[in-house]
Amino acid sequence: MKPRILVIRGGAIGDFILTLPAIGLLRENFPEAQLEILGYEHIIELARARFYADATRSIEYGPMAGFFVPNSKLAPDLVEYFASFQQVVSYLFDPDLFFENNLRRAGVKNFLPAYAKIDDSQHAAQQLAQPLQRMALFLDSAAAELYPSAEDRARAKEFLGDSTAPVIAIHPGSGGVRKNWPAENWATIAKGLSRYAPEARVLLIGGEADAAPLATVQQALRGAPVLLAQNLPLPHLAAVLERCRLFLGHDSGISHLAAAVETSCVLLFGPTDPAIWAPANEKVTVVTAPDGLLVRLSPAVVEEAVRRALG
Repeated sequence: MKPRILVIRGGAIGDFILTLPAIGLLRENFPEAQLEILGYEHIIELARARFYADATRSIEYGPMAGFFVPNSKLAPDLVEYFASFQQVVSYLFDPDLFFENNLRRAGVKNFLPAYAKIDDSQHAAQQLAQPLQRMALFLDSAAAELYPSAEDRARAKEFLGDSTAPVIAIHPGSGGVRKNWPAENWATIAKGLSRYAPEARVLLIGGEADAAPLATVQQALRGAPVLLAQNLPLPHLAAVLERCRLFLGHDSGISHLAAAVETSCVLLFGPTDPAIWAPANEKVTVVTAPDGLLVRLSPAVVEEAVRRALG
């Protein structure tokens, strides 16, 4: 029977993608293992049957709550599930060890606590892989990679249509207001594309939290051919981004998604340190704001970076 490894990873999109190099290290060193991921289903499906994971399971399953309570009654199906793994690696914040102790009660013998608060010592992906050194696994590259499936790519082709015009994607949002460049500036950049990339189609990307900046950019582009990707499943969005000529965004999970499919990116960073948090992929250009304040970043500076990225 082949060995079974479980990686437990909560967090947002960017957190998960930054952990992919560590998960890839497990995959590469234990290619014969059944590797599974427990986390938020809409995020971890990026990895299911796409190189990293053979299977996934939702951490939002109701009876899972008992594992975060000391000495609670544990759901028999979850006890059986956890006990089936020869190795469990957990990135969950568990300061009182309630979760770890309950996993051991369930029969988990090899448990590796991998949670650590990210500091400024080295790239986040390197820090997330550091606990695996206890398994004699060492990370060479902090660059995350994603591998869209044939179905993902078919959905992307259907979404983008038959046009051969290059696509420039813009995601004017992020997980925090301070990490966002003013939407009016994004509108300026989007309108300017018609001067130096007249053949390109603009793809606007966002979710519910990005409604306001999306509306501002859409208004600026009224009358122009604009594609809109809102709330696409992440594997399909990854495949769409894979087909884009360029991606423009902030320090966000979607930026990590674009970089991980090897799309050229121009990313604007303000209060966060790109040496720690920017995708480590080669095709990423980072533009840092003066004094970490994106409101002080000039559209002219960003336009120059976009022009260079387009060649």
